[in-house]
Amino acid sequence: MQQAPEFKTLRTEIAGVSVARLAREFGGTPLFVYDAESIERRVADLTSLGVFDVVRYAQKACSNIAILKTIRACGAAVDAVSANEIRRALAAGFAPKEIAYTADVFDADALELVVGDAFGCVVNCGSPDMIAQLGAALGERSQGFKLTIRVNPGFGHGHSAKTNTGGDLSKHGVWFEQIGECVAAAARFGMTINGLHLHIGSGSDFEHLAQVAGAAERFAAEIGDTVESVSCGGGLPIPYRSGEEYVDLNEYAALWAKTKAALQTKFGRKIELEIEPGRYLVAESGYLVAQIRAVKKQAENVFYLVDAGFTHLARPTLYGSYHPISVAFADAENALNDGAEEDAIVGGPLCESGDVFTQEEGGYVVKRRLPKAAVGDFLILEIAGAYGAAMSSNYNSKFLAPEVLIENGEPRLIRRKQTFEHLIANEIF
Repeated sequence: MQQAPEFKTLRTEIAGVSVARLAREFGGTPLFVYDAESIERRVADLTSLGVFDVVRYAQKACSNIAILKTIRACGAAVDAVSANEIRRALAAGFAPKEIAYTADVFDADALELVVGDAFGCVVNCGSPDMIAQLGAALGERSQGFKLTIRVNPGFGHGHSAKTNTGGDLSKHGVWFEQIGECVAAAARFGMTINGLHLHIGSGSDFEHLAQVAGAAERFAAEIGDTVESVSCGGGLPIPYRSGEEYVDLNEYAALWAKTKAALQTKFGRKIELEIEPGRYLVAESGYLVAQIRAVKKQAENVFYLVDAGFTHLARPTLYGSYHPISVAFADAENALNDGAEEDAIVGGPLCESGDVFTQEEGGYVVKRRLPKAAVGDFLILEIAGAYGAAMSSNYNSKFLAPEVLIENGEPRLIRRKQTFEHLIANEIF
């Protein structure tokens, strides 16, 4: 398997563009920066395998419309988990038939959309109640309507207990013992279930991903010969540390090729196979650029305090997730650094003890060996393209960070810097 590159702790540029230039041209820091070539390369990884008929991007990882347009240009379809994600996909140019709406409940907006302006999108139901609600909303149009179901196979896995989406403690999907109930519920409205979707968690390992293939065969057989497509979900892990390995895509493809062939033999016709990556396509493309605003010594600990917090990148605080960290000197000629390093704790500006980027699951603060830096230097949180900007908030009345996409060596703004007027626009006083 391919190993991750060695993550350097000192850098000067991102995708060929100077870090200092990015901060200068786009309103300072914090700033999200994405490398379009990285996204295109990861989509190509999957399409080139020749096994998956559809690569469907799980946009919850990063839903900026410019990112969606980049992925659409690569020939991928898209997944949406809310009404506004459906609207984002439509705004990015996806046709309804290229959009799958996947959820465990219908809120009023989503139900109105899938039977209205987004009619023709794939409706992927994660609970029996959704099927009845969909049938009722469609009315006479329910006759012959095809839907898919997301099945909870009774097991799950992920990089954190909070990202595990299978098993009896997960709220996600139709419990596998209720498949027959769902088939009958659909039939009462004249609808059929023509697709099966399984997703067990974000950042799963290969052993658990492999279990999904066997489950798909069993569940497809239970649904019956109306099955036309199977989605193996996402969850493909990517390395966040030097020395970690990428998932063996050839082995993964071979596993699903076998499952696909078995289903096609069973049903006597073509079965379309989907894969639904989110993190895998965008994580490595993204960087959160911050600036060091204070260097503090607390007893024996050195703190680099930056102007980005968990309002911009929540994963370390939520899951204890590890992100590679690098430093870019603001003034390379006059930098303090001559190769010197020190152990530092990296924290943000928020009024929360948990606003620390160098922590492990459970909130245990740890040190990171970094170049010796000073106030004004830049600190970059890497592999931040997935669940970075998408999970941002205005906690502490902090602004959302602007976003920049680098295409062919040229950066362009894809989200403006938020202003105070934006921040209070919906408040009434």
